[in-house]
Amino acid sequence: MSNDAHRAESLLAEGVAEESDQTQNEAQEIVSLLTLNNVVLYPLVATPLRVHQPRAVRLVEDAVVNRKMIGAVTTRTNTEEPSADEIHRVGTLLTIVRHFKFTDGSYNLLVQGGERFRIVEILSETPYLTARVALLPETWETSLEVEALQRSLKDAFQRIAELRGDMPEELVAMVLSSEEPRQLTYAIATYTRMSVESAQHLLEMEESGAAKMRYLLQVLSREIELLELGRRIQAEAQSGIERMQREHFLREQLRTIQRELGEGEQSEINELREKILAAGMNPEAEREALRELDRLAQMPPVAPEYSVIRTYLDWMVALPWQTVTEDNLDIAHARRVLDEDHYGLKDVKERILEFLAVRKRRRELAEAKQDQQAQQDEQNPEPAPLRREREGVILCFIGPPGVGKTSLGASIARAMGRRFIRMSVGGVHDEAEIRGFRRTYIGAMPGRIIQSIRRVGSRNPVFMIDEVDKLSADYRGDPASALLEVLDPEQNFAFHDHYLDVPFDLSQTMFICTANTLETIPGPLRDRMEVLHLSGYTEREKLAIAQGYLVPRQIKENGLQPSEVCFDDEAILKLIREYTREAGVRNLEREIGSICRKLVMRYQEGRIAFPVCVTPALVRELLGKARYYDEVTERTDTPGVATGLSWTPFGGEIIFVEATQMPGNKSFVLTGQLGDVMKESAQAALSYVRSHAKALGIDPRVFEKSDLHVHVPAGAQPKDGPSAGVTIATALASLLSGRRVRPDVAMTGEITLRGSVLPVGGVKEKVLATHRAGIKTVILPRRNEPDLEDLPEDVRQSLNFVLVDRVQQVLDAALMPLERKARRRRR
Repeated sequence: MSNDAHRAESLLAEGVAEESDQTQNEAQEIVSLLTLNNVVLYPLVATPLRVHQPRAVRLVEDAVVNRKMIGAVTTRTNTEEPSADEIHRVGTLLTIVRHFKFTDGSYNLLVQGGERFRIVEILSETPYLTARVALLPETWETSLEVEALQRSLKDAFQRIAELRGDMPEELVAMVLSSEEPRQLTYAIATYTRMSVESAQHLLEMEESGAAKMRYLLQVLSREIELLELGRRIQAEAQSGIERMQREHFLREQLRTIQRELGEGEQSEINELREKILAAGMNPEAEREALRELDRLAQMPPVAPEYSVIRTYLDWMVALPWQTVTEDNLDIAHARRVLDEDHYGLKDVKERILEFLAVRKRRRELAEAKQDQQAQQDEQNPEPAPLRREREGVILCFIGPPGVGKTSLGASIARAMGRRFIRMSVGGVHDEAEIRGFRRTYIGAMPGRIIQSIRRVGSRNPVFMIDEVDKLSADYRGDPASALLEVLDPEQNFAFHDHYLDVPFDLSQTMFICTANTLETIPGPLRDRMEVLHLSGYTEREKLAIAQGYLVPRQIKENGLQPSEVCFDDEAILKLIREYTREAGVRNLEREIGSICRKLVMRYQEGRIAFPVCVTPALVRELLGKARYYDEVTERTDTPGVATGLSWTPFGGEIIFVEATQMPGNKSFVLTGQLGDVMKESAQAALSYVRSHAKALGIDPRVFEKSDLHVHVPAGAQPKDGPSAGVTIATALASLLSGRRVRPDVAMTGEITLRGSVLPVGGVKEKVLATHRAGIKTVILPRRNEPDLEDLPEDVRQSLNFVLVDRVQQVLDAALMPLERKARRRRR
């Protein structure tokens, strides 16, 4: 680039073109430019510098040899060798007073500031920047204002020196001794912390000297505020540290005095001893606690094991060894509480009332024998052997989600007047979660059983253990086996937690377990529990639960008043039939809550006014289209589709078995993620149909030239069990005979090769699923007839039960007559 082009670009970029007329009359010189990072040099001030960049070293050497002045400018960017566009346009002329060269080639300089200058034109960038500059001489007036500002600057600078504490006294004295206002201003600016932008602005100011002094005074005032704030923060922190040190020193002195007087740790030991003796521990636990206390008394507080033993003793004295709550054994009160909290569940409620009645009877007998025992003690000084009383019952509620298993435990506690504690063991795979960690481990603590007992503060609470069917085992142990000692009435009177390492009596605790399925609970654990099945609710029960419990609760939780919103029975039934097809009522409550929230939102938007009655039409408007529909009729409108019943951990479900045929060579395909037992049932069903082909009106030759495919939809869900045998046989017979399955029929039962129908389990859950789906006829094995007594009366009255012993009876009841068109095709 030529010098003319470079000069034009520089003038345009920095706005110098507008000032060209003024600079023509100013004194101009050609100087070499020393670029500085984060440093601004002022006139009349001597400043030390260190230069080490190659370009700066070359400039200094030339200036020393030629004894000429140089110009100092500050860079806009933090670069070692900036270009012409990266430097400020106003700088200060410098005279090198002293210089010293180091072995690495760098220089130490002492420079004296001269006049200010403004860059007019950059002449060269190599070997260093050279520019034509216009001098900017200053004239400082003398006035009372300048004198006042001068005093204020001295006071502010002196205050800064006091707050900083690292500024040499000689430097402060030298700055304050200056009487010339210009020199004083620039000297204070040199030794005061300020940003590069502020320092450069002070240098470039073209106003009067008083204006510069006022600007600098503002900078100093802000610096004083920052320093005072920092001093205050540091003083507060130092005060806190000194207070802690003083307290530590005083505590050590107090310990020394107490040690000389025989007090201190001894008083703490005595206090712990009193707590241990008053805790009511059993003899073995008390001996262990006192033994550990004696070890603690002989151990210095700084010993690592001191805190371990102290924590152990804190756990020991905090446990409710003898703390029990008085049972409320009023049967009428308990029945009233259970009915208030739960609708239905007759069998479960009766079992709880039986437990209370037996416990009340045992108390009456104990009181009657108390006087007789006292008389025997007077006649016979030998103490009679102690008889241990135990609860004698471990209830386990089995049922699908949302039927009220956990809330039933809270109701039992309220009915009995006991405290209630809940612990979920779902996903627990470490035995130490139940029995605790041994004290040899860092951070050891008791298991969750003992932790819960301490938290509830009673030895006889209602203790609910949720999700016992979801325990897992790995290399860390088997939690299910650890629960055996907890739930066995013959063992839990002396439950050993690994952390406590002493027996703790759990025999007075009423344990209640919950699970979704019984099959995944280990046999030994299942054998120790009395199982009560909660199969689910009928449509009528759900309606009563919704109106009596769910609707009032959701109205309250969503900020509504009972007088503002009501739900019509038909609206609840629509929710049950078309939006929440489930065994429990959890999703039903969610949908009711969703309706309440939408009503509140519309009210806040001014779209509705209370009161509002929720009708079926409003349900459709708020929740959108129905999620469930009558799919039985739609699926069974062609031969080869039968409706079966299955049991799942979430309640009973209806399933569809589809069969089809195609030209082939006698292959039989099964799909739908079926288990081994269900595959065997399908093979047995096919064998039965082939062996009775003529009786069923099926051409035997069809098996020789066709492939058969049986599919159970919802292939993402695993399915297994023998109860689908009659359903698969019916689907195959319907396909090959051309007779459709009745759309209002569902069936279940295990099949044999000779055509017998064997009983199955989960009848109540399956029948309730049939009732929810709107099916009117249920085909069941005859040997399952006693299971019908467990069904609610309204369900038994609304369904038609066909009890069968043979597969042929199933087909006669399930298959429709051959249609006329199909007969003609067969002829």
